[in-house]
Formats: sequence, structure tokens, C-alpha cells
Amino acid sequence: MAKVITAEQAAELFKDGMNVAWTTTGLCGFCEEVAIAVEKRFLETGHPRNLFNTHSSGCGDHKERGMNHMGHEGMVRKHIAGHIGEAPKLGQLVTENKIECHLFPQGVMVHLYRQMAGKKVGVITEVGLGTYADPRQQGGKQNEVTKDDMVELITIDGKEYLHYKTWPLDMCIIRGSFADERGNITMDTECMILEAFHMATAVKNNGGIVIAQVEHLAKSFTLHPKRVKVPGPLVDYIVLAKPQNHLQTRVTYYDPALCGDSRKPLDSLQPMPLDERKIVARRAAMELRPNAVVNMGIGMADGVAAVAAEEGVTDYMFLTTELGNFGGMPAKAGDFPASWNSEACVDHGYMFDFYDGGGLDLCFLGLAQADKKGNLNVHKFGPKVVGPGGFVNISSTAKKVIFCGTLTASGDEYEFPGDTVKVVKNGKINKFVDHVTQITFSGEYATKRGQKVLYVTERAVFTLENGEMTLIEIAPGMDVEKDVIAYMDFRPRVSPNLKEMPKEIFAPSWGKLKDMVLAKA
Repeated sequence: MAKVITAEQAAELFKDGMNVAWTTTGLCGFCEEVAIAVEKRFLETGHPRNLFNTHSSGCGDHKERGMNHMGHEGMVRKHIAGHIGEAPKLGQLVTENKIECHLFPQGVMVHLYRQMAGKKVGVITEVGLGTYADPRQQGGKQNEVTKDDMVELITIDGKEYLHYKTWPLDMCIIRGSFADERGNITMDTECMILEAFHMATAVKNNGGIVIAQVEHLAKSFTLHPKRVKVPGPLVDYIVLAKPQNHLQTRVTYYDPALCGDSRKPLDSLQPMPLDERKIVARRAAMELRPNAVVNMGIGMADGVAAVAAEEGVTDYMFLTTELGNFGGMPAKAGDFPASWNSEACVDHGYMFDFYDGGGLDLCFLGLAQADKKGNLNVHKFGPKVVGPGGFVNISSTAKKVIFCGTLTASGDEYEFPGDTVKVVKNGKINKFVDHVTQITFSGEYATKRGQKVLYVTERAVFTLENGEMTLIEIAPGMDVEKDVIAYMDFRPRVSPNLKEMPKEIFAPSWGKLKDMVLAKA
């Protein structure tokens, strides 16, 4: 039976050199109470040292919380994750070559835990071919001190795959809502289930230690068996958390609409202001169609969900997040990647089974840096290490991909006179470059797959045509040469059928999306 201990006692269980896995996405599912205690112990005693930490997706609040608690020289020797951009202290150690770091696609990470649980050979997949994760490029390595080859190219029946290797886990730190005295864990008030079961199984099958942070303790045999997501035999220790260290998201302690306890009217949400983000979101939303299964990314792309709600079309399709939520509306900003009013919530790994197998009809993702071959980079900028999150899995398996972003960055300013966009000031950085820094999305492989790809900006829309970036739409009144190509580092192909973007999407009020969507039924 699991033993209830304090966070300080949990911190004492961390031994130097341990391989430790954490559940987390932002602060959803993150065991902040335990992490605070581990950091405090290190700062006071210098231990634990040389940890090898792993997690699948986002890991903090961009400030002090989450995996930022591990951002001390000497505390960590190696880090493998899907994303570390939310933990700048940790990212700085990677940039300074003070810890080893591999960043893998998020779906690969969660499937690796499942493979570890069953003591399988690893994850064998096409996800990552032609990207930075391919050993013919960086093999997922993020700095000079990272030497281990964790990915290899293999051929099965004449077809190329990537083999992502597993590693042993000594400990995992998972999170739930309730634990009973026997260690059974439920996730009633959590926004998502994540990969807690697979992670705990991998650790227990390796003879390791499983610690669960929860908010509430229940008597034995009082939890409904179908509510239990991690069975008691897999849990060694339970830590009861303070409310402030057990947030649903980065910014919300508890919202019943984020965990299925209630449903909020989506029209009660504050509409987006009319700005470049909304213009991009409106044009991108024109690609929606009835009954489509859709993934909404973070950043510029999450505006598509907001526009869909504002225009009243959310219920005509299935909006999803890669963390396991079907239906409802993906939340924005600090509440992402939770969803309001989701209809179903499945394990993180199961959602990537669905995605990797081609279950997504459409996806809307951010556009940070693109090149003439249609490649995208969203995970590394100069020395700054961020990671791809679910971007690689999602973009390489969806039937149609819509990338959303502005044409330039850093200081760009706009006005909207009513029927077009006026660029008051172009950004200092051109986002459309000759060659991306690293490849997160491969235009070459997309062309081989016959994938449909759009690149939507506030003043122009491009597509990938025969492996070449092609301009197909321009904002009303814009000049192709002066307003678009002048702010690109390469010359795109210009379609002979170049069209204007609809004037209506630049107006303060739109109201035409529902008709557009239903016309595709």
C-alpha cells in the first residue's frame, strides 16, 4: 500500500544520478509541490546531483515554476523532452553546454514511456523523417556536449523509419486529484489524463519508485474503479499538495469547464480584438469544414479556435488537442492546452495513436520561420532552445496543414481601415528565409506524401506547390513586390491565378464563417 509522505521526504528519495520522469504540460499535471522541495534540498545541500530528467511536453510558466526548479548547474546532467521553452532557466543551461539535451517529438516521447513499460525495443515510426530528429540531420541533439545517438535510421520492407531508443527509469513523479489509502489515483479535477499510467508502469517494471502528488486522500475501497487512472500497486508514495502548488493550468486553480464538471457558454468568452492575429485566424478558419477532426496549436494558431467560437461554428466539427481532449474549444494563453467543454478525454499516448495513424483532417499550427522549400522551424532560434512539442507528429500526419503567422516579426505594427491591412511598420525579422535554422516540418516529405499545406499571414497566403513556396492570395490593395516579396529572403513562385484575400475578414465584424463552413457539407 502507498505511503503518505511530505514533499520534503519525497525530495530525500531523489538520489544522485537518477533517471527521473515527470508528468507535465505547462503546469497541467506537474507536481509543483515535489519540485519545490527537490530544488530547496539541492540549494541547501548540493543534492541530488547529475539527474537525468525527462518529460513529454511543456514544462513551466516561463518564469520560476515547473522544470525551472531544475535549472541549476550541477543538478541535471541530461534532459530529454518534447519541449523546454517554458523553462528558461533549464534552456539556458542547454545553450551554455552545461547539460546534455535531446528534444524529440511529443508523441514519440509519450509512446517511449509506453514502450519502456512493456520493455519493448523503442518507438519505430515515420514521424520525424526529414526533420531535425532524423540522424541524417541533428538526431534530436540540441548542443555540442550531447553525444549519445538516441535515434537511428532503419529500413523495414524497403521503407525508411526512425527508431527512437528507450532508456531505464528509476523514478517518476505523477499527479492526480484523489488518492485512496491503497494508492489508487483518480484525475477528476485534472484537465487531462496524460501518460501517468504508462510512466508509472515503466518505472515499476524497472524496480523504481513512483511518487504521486494529489490534493485529496480518500478511504480505501471508496473510489469508483472506472475513475481510477493509476492503480494502487503502481504507486509507492503519495504527497498531498497545497492548492497553490496544484494548479489546473499555468493560471487557473480550478475551472469546472476545464475538467468536464460543467459546461460554459462559449459565446460568453471575450472576442479577440481586431488585430493581425484575428485576420490570420479568420483566413485560416475559412479552411474549416463540417465533421472535420481538427487540431489547434498554440500562439497565432489558437486564434482559430477563438474565431470559430465567435462565429458559432465550434459544434459543427471536432476540435482536439494533442493532450487527449476531443470536442469543445481549446483554451488560450495560460490555460492552453486544456479545453473548455470537451466531450471526451483519453490518455495522451492514445491521442497520438489517433494522430499518427492519420486521424486528423486539419491542423492549425504556428509559423515562426519558413523557407523556399516549404520547411518550417518552430523549435530552435539561434542559440535559444525551445523544442517542437507535438508539432512534428501533428504536421506530418494531418491530411491538411495550415500554418499561421505574420510575414515579419519583432516590432511589426498594423492598422485596419476596414477592408484591408495597413502595415504601419514592418518587423525587424523576415520570417520567410532561404533556409530555416533547423527543420521541424519537412516540405520535401510533405510533397512526397501529397499533403496539402497553406501558409497564412496577415497580408498574403502561400501554398506548397510541387515542392516550392507559391503565393496564391494577397490582401486587398497590397502590392506583391513592395508589400510582400520585399520582406522575404527569397522570391516565391507567384501563382498565375493570384487572388485577393476576402475583404470581409478585415472588417470589425465578419459573420460569414458559418455559411462558408456549411456550404462544404
